[in-house]
Amino acid sequence: MALSEFEGKRCERIVRAFVEARRPPAEVRSQLDLGFRVSNQSLEVFEIRPQWNQPQIRREHPVAKATYMKTESIWRVFWQRRDLKWHRYDPAPEVDSLEAFLELVNEDDHGCFWG
Repeated sequence: MALSEFEGKRCERIVRAFVEARRPPAEVRSQLDLGFRVSNQSLEVFEIRPQWNQPQIRREHPVAKATYMKTESIWRVFWQRRDLKWHRYDPAPEVDSLEAFLELVNEDDHGCFWG
């Protein structure tokens, strides 16, 4: 089930603040930037970089994903491994709030999100 309009807007506001705080300086953003998307009940944070052999093409590189389970009122946390599939983040597979998810991603104690 998708997030309600109110929940979606709240989620966008919180994640936008997180991304703005982590973005590199303006002079670097043509080479590395951060973005996010909220779709249905999932949220994804990603890096944006130019393609190595065609710099005019911008590529998204996933950092972290969370999916809201409305019936349980939890966020499931995922990271993308080198097989390019999303895997459960075993150190903390579920968190009780969006803020807790973003804190996990920011701290990245196990080097899964930011490398």
